[in-house]
Amino acid sequence: MKILLVGSGGREHALAWKLSQSRHCSRLFCAPGNPGISQATAVLANTPEDLADFARLNRIDLTMIGPEALLCEGIVDHFCDLGLRIVGPDRRAAQLEGSKSFAKDFMRRHNLPTAKAEVFDEEKPALKYLRQQSMPIVVKADGLAAGKGVIVAENLAQAEQAVRDCFAGSFGEAGYRVLIEECLVGEEVSILALCDGNSILPLASSQDHKRAWDGDQGPNTGGMGAYSPAPIVDQALEQTIDRQILQPFLRGVQQDLLYFRGVIYAGLMITAAGPKLLEFNVRFGDPETQAILPRLDSDLLEALCATADGRLHEVKLSWKPEPAVCVVMASKGYPGKFERGFEISGIEAAQAKGALVFQAGTREQDGKLYTAGGRVLGVTALGNTLPEAVKNTYAALEEISWQGASYRKDIAHRALK
Repeated sequence: MKILLVGSGGREHALAWKLSQSRHCSRLFCAPGNPGISQATAVLANTPEDLADFARLNRIDLTMIGPEALLCEGIVDHFCDLGLRIVGPDRRAAQLEGSKSFAKDFMRRHNLPTAKAEVFDEEKPALKYLRQQSMPIVVKADGLAAGKGVIVAENLAQAEQAVRDCFAGSFGEAGYRVLIEECLVGEEVSILALCDGNSILPLASSQDHKRAWDGDQGPNTGGMGAYSPAPIVDQALEQTIDRQILQPFLRGVQQDLLYFRGVIYAGLMITAAGPKLLEFNVRFGDPETQAILPRLDSDLLEALCATADGRLHEVKLSWKPEPAVCVVMASKGYPGKFERGFEISGIEAAQAKGALVFQAGTREQDGKLYTAGGRVLGVTALGNTLPEAVKNTYAALEEISWQGASYRKDIAHRALK
């Protein structure tokens, strides 16, 4: 089979690494890919039309979309219209991630447990509502904001500033509609699942670390690290999540006649009253994918083909018992302003210690590797226990360096406690 993988980040590097191991994969293309994705042939196409033309002309057997923006633009609709096989939801279903107000309405109508929230299209009513609420509170830009459009405000001044920033264009068009949501207390968990509209199949649990700094402080980011499995998700909680979140989601997809043959990501807060939905994403998480896929014993390509074909009920997944930990190495200043172009060294030494190094914001020039983004690398290692996996990951990470490299020192701290 010839596979087209779309995207350029650490998530796509992890997907390429896993897909290339399939006995069914004869050739892998990546559009555009990154210097670390040596398993794939780079493709320069980037619009839905150009990608579809490439898939048609090169007789691609399956296309896998990494980033959410293309899904929200309707790339799945375009491929399906041309009879091309693709993994992902169509444009309407992708609004579960593309619009937080769309997702909140879906949650309410289908009785999915979630936080109380109100939606605003103008600044003044939003500020008036804020002054009637207790703190802390969460302010969310409605649209796609690369994981940075959620502000947890500890006091009224921070909340008001977050609202003003949204309507002033800090997140572009994504912030011209705002959700103000109650702040849930508990432990966050990421549950990713394959869904073909008829069946839903959860992957191993994981926990992301959204805040930029140790101790879960600082601004939200696209994710600074993850580990799998999340110990808080025991068998009883798995059953609760399936009953209260996954199965109602599947019924909602069916009742709303949504075309969903892809990955659903449920961001949950495990509260004293049980799991509650924070958000939906409609693709593999980043960096959760870098922690989950190294534990997958099954053939990922087979599972994705079954998802695209509507026969997910045929699939059973098996997992390695060893935990995995991924720590993201970022450019100094991320998620704010940062400089690019610093030479990276030590990746081979980290790999020699048994780590997987997934590239994200990198570029290659004259045989050397340089930083080219905010999140630069994801360093992943397994261990017999979670503490051992943490130790192995940080030991490998210490081999890698560039000017201004930064990373959290406490990934998996909740589980270790």
